[in-house]
Amino acid sequence: MTDHWLLWAILSAVFAALVTILAKAGLKDIDPDFAQLLRTAVVLPVLAVLVFAIGKWQSVAHWSGKAWLYIILSGLATCAAWVCYFRALDLGKASQVSAVDKLSVVLVAVLAVTMLGEQINATTWCGITFIAIGVVIVSLAK
Repeated sequence: MTDHWLLWAILSAVFAALVTILAKAGLKDIDPDFAQLLRTAVVLPVLAVLVFAIGKWQSVAHWSGKAWLYIILSGLATCAAWVCYFRALDLGKASQVSAVDKLSVVLVAVLAVTMLGEQINATTWCGITFIAIGVVIVSLAK
């Protein structure tokens, strides 16, 4: 396997697109919160088997309190994002919901600079601005 970030990011985008389409198709007669519960019930054991199978299982006994806090907060944010996404998907068009969800790219850039101290160049800020404009255009479409 490669460690090239771009390949993994593209695969993430492909699978995220499948998540949206498959979820929207499955939400026809199912409550979005219940659907999310079932989806999560699939994710946990699959990830556990994957992590164990590729030899990445590790003890958490030596994690710092800060690491625990950030991982737990990330889990709570994941849950909140998924619940909101499934609700939006239940109520809206998949193409619009997914596009507006990409506002997270803009928010991640701002938070990465302010909280993580990352440096972002003008070209990247230009692209991030275009994403924000695209989100506004897509969200206003009827």
